[in-house]
Amino acid sequence: MTLSSTPGLTRFNTLADDEATTALHEVCASAAWGRAILSRRPYTTTEALLATSDAVMAELTREDLADAMAGHPPIGRPAPGDPTSSREQRGMADATEELKAEMLELNLAYQERFGHVFLICATGATGEQMRDAVKSRIGNSPEQEREIVRTELGKINRIRLTRLVTEGE
Repeated sequence: MTLSSTPGLTRFNTLADDEATTALHEVCASAAWGRAILSRRPYTTTEALLATSDAVMAELTREDLADAMAGHPPIGRPAPGDPTSSREQRGMADATEELKAEMLELNLAYQERFGHVFLICATGATGEQMRDAVKSRIGNSPEQEREIVRTELGKINRIRLTRLVTEGE
């Protein structure tokens, strides 16, 4: 895949603001992130779009991060009818019932500790890798975990933005 300007990037750059806002909300539920990405259009390359996303993600407030996380279902329970979360969490689809039950317990413990869903860039990860990640992260301080979540959201946004500007090509 080339990171130069593509027909999909041109399409994104020329979408009406309301259509672009809707598309960006599907990438990341943070309204602040979406407004910042929208305000910097047009992008000359996909890499410029991704770099902007990274820079904006680094600046999000605690509240903005909470908004972004609210758009993600728990690992092992993709939103019904949401092909994006199902695709991203594919590694849990073939997990054993025992692993699914363990992930449910770990998700609940994590959410109780941190006040939000366990968030990981699940694309390409197995159920066991996701389980091991939540187990290793549950002992983090809230500050450590917030920065890990910021990094994971950035990875997810990069994947979703790339898909947005390359789909249908």
